[in-house]
Amino acid sequence: MKGRFITFEGIDGAGKSTHVAESIRWLRARGHDVVATREPGGTELAEALRELVLHRPMSLETELMLVFAARRDHLEQRIVPALERGQWVVCDRFTDSTWAYQGAGRGAATERIAWLESWVLERLQPARTYWFDVEPQVAAQRRAGSHENDRFEREDLAFFTRVRDGYRDRAASNPSRILRIDGSRSVEEVQASLEEDLATLCNR
Repeated sequence: MKGRFITFEGIDGAGKSTHVAESIRWLRARGHDVVATREPGGTELAEALRELVLHRPMSLETELMLVFAARRDHLEQRIVPALERGQWVVCDRFTDSTWAYQGAGRGAATERIAWLESWVLERLQPARTYWFDVEPQVAAQRRAGSHENDRFEREDLAFFTRVRDGYRDRAASNPSRILRIDGSRSVEEVQASLEEDLATLCNR
């Protein structure tokens, strides 16, 4: 495809959402046509499924299938068409979140996630994934009092420690795609690191 697909990942409170917006502004200022989106969500149907996933109690199996159902609609309706048009797609979360949250965090079988990933994505993967890594305790302090937490954000430190470990495993398995970003640094330092790497992607 002619476009570029960039994703941002990390545990809740890692600071990635701030830098998603800054990176989109940086790319647009350099003339790139950017589609900003998120997961779960990105389309009318996927946003409706997002509300269920974030706020309704359900079994792990149901949660996993809803996440991938939302993702498939997102791919069909928004991501793939944008990439075919030559646009950049910047997405706040993608499949690495499923491996980290439903897999490492909740204990979904890796073979199930791998099968769903293969079926739903049809080999599509981001060109670059920025993983914002912080200590779970730091992330918890950032989340405290910021807004009404959803059912993931209300999980305990043990859960987020497992999620962080899941991201670490994904990064180790995909070193050419996933770039670890130290989310404990200042906003300015983090954004400088992102812009340096984005510049290399722009020149490819």
